[in-house]
Amino acid sequence: MRIIGIDYGDARIGIASSDMGETLATAQGTIKVNGINDAVEKVAARIKELSGEQIVLGMPRNMDGSLSYRAERTERFAEALKEKTGLAVVFMDERLSTVQAYQYLNITDYKSRKRKGIIDTLSAQIILQAFLDSSKTNNA
Repeated sequence: MRIIGIDYGDARIGIASSDMGETLATAQGTIKVNGINDAVEKVAARIKELSGEQIVLGMPRNMDGSLSYRAERTERFAEALKEKTGLAVVFMDERLSTVQAYQYLNITDYKSRKRKGIIDTLSAQIILQAFLDSSKTNNA
């Protein structure tokens, strides 16, 4: 099954997809959006292009594990996306995914002006890979 990972933001949304064996997450780009309705339309179209069968959406949490102030907006986006696509949406803790993404870019000495957009894509890939890894661990 192809699983789509999403790092949801107000202006940019990172997209990643799994391989059919649900082992490896691959970055699929960033979508620029203007509001939740635009986000739902554009992301649903991208999910269809990628033949997505399930959605993993990063859930913003505080360091103590409680839901962050962005959680309600993320839940609204998830509900609208589920309604639009008919696909299940699973939430995955996204704490530190952006920090990890910046660390990867720093390690690889990536200094392009496109760095901002790549962060969202890389964050989506990290979120999805964490989900895939935890699914394999739970099923082992």
